Amino acid sequence: MGLCQYYLLSVVMLLPALCYSQYSFTNSRATYYGSPDGLGTPTGACGFGGYGRNVNDANVAGVSRLWNNGAGCGTCYQVRCTVPEICTDEGVSVVVTDYGEGDDTDFILSPRAYGRMAVADKSEELYSHGVVDVEFERVPCRFRGYNVMFKVHENSRYPQYLAVSMLYVSGQNDVLAVEIWQDCRDWVPMRRAFGAVFDISNPSPGEINLRFQVSGSAGFTWVVANNAIPRAWKAGVAYGSAIQLE
Repeated sequence: MGLCQYYLLSVVMLLPALCYSQYSFTNSRATYYGSPDGLGTPTGACGFGGYGRNVNDANVAGVSRLWNNGAGCGTCYQVRCTVPEICTDEGVSVVVTDYGEGDDTDFILSPRAYGRMAVADKSEELYSHGVVDVEFERVPCRFRGYNVMFKVHENSRYPQYLAVSMLYVSGQNDVLAVEIWQDCRDWVPMRRAFGAVFDISNPSPGEINLRFQVSGSAGFTWVVANNAIPRAWKAGVAYGSAIQLE
């Protein structure tokens, strides 16, 4: 009672995909990190939690020069090694979920992703290299069957502190900024706390309306999410939407 109601239309934005040729790859190096089950890590610097461990069938990576102050979180790259008779022509498509650097590499891959650059029965030989020359290119993310989800970070404290990240941001889009509709009158910027996580103290009570700015092949665009997070939100929960980016 006494709260204003603000109605927004959920936006479904379709951005034109880019075409990629065999000449668009960049030379670099890649390695892999230790993981007993070959999956990603739930403690990655992007703040994705369990999503960062399992998304894209655990074909994930940490980056450094491609980090872009956290805006690189959730972006996708095709990475292929160049060792003759060991590496496939296609390589592997990875999602950035962490920050990592070392030995002049652009990618620190999950063990599963690293092994999938190899031809059949050659993954152990590829692992033995430790660090390998690669070629990579930025590619659109594809999350079949998923729309954008809004994940309330585990550090959030209802109702006085809200931290949120966007999951399943498909296409070739960088999330640059997030704003929240506050006090029924204005969009207020949220702070990029770390990685892909944006936060604010004392969000307005009631359902949470958000908008986020993406940079993609169509330029800079604001995407509005009506009632992105429910009134009685809970830390650690990801909430679905009707938004799908291309």
